[in-house]
Amino acid sequence: MTYHPLTALGDPTRRAIFERLLESPSAVGDLAKAFPVSRPAVSQHLKVLKDAGLVIDRQDGNRRIYQLNPDGVGAVRAYFDELWDQALAAFKQAAETPNQRRQHDRAGD
Repeated sequence: MTYHPLTALGDPTRRAIFERLLESPSAVGDLAKAFPVSRPAVSQHLKVLKDAGLVIDRQDGNRRIYQLNPDGVGAVRAYFDELWDQALAAFKQAAETPNQRRQHDRAGD
């Protein structure tokens, strides 16, 4: 199953794991020590984050090290940038529309 990045970050524990990986790459065992969930649960959360493209992993001996995926994080940022640009454009249009009406109404006086 493929998860949308925002859906993947909707779970509080998963989001906390993601935020922990902002600090530094970590192995599953190290992450599990930091959270009140089992190691298998942390692995499941990491699988969802990986399926959503938000984290990548690499083999380090007998451990897997997880870190943020710059491409996935960049895609989320681009999504919010676009959303923000649309919101600002709508705000600008709403702010200017009453002024244009008043100017049009004054011109007709």
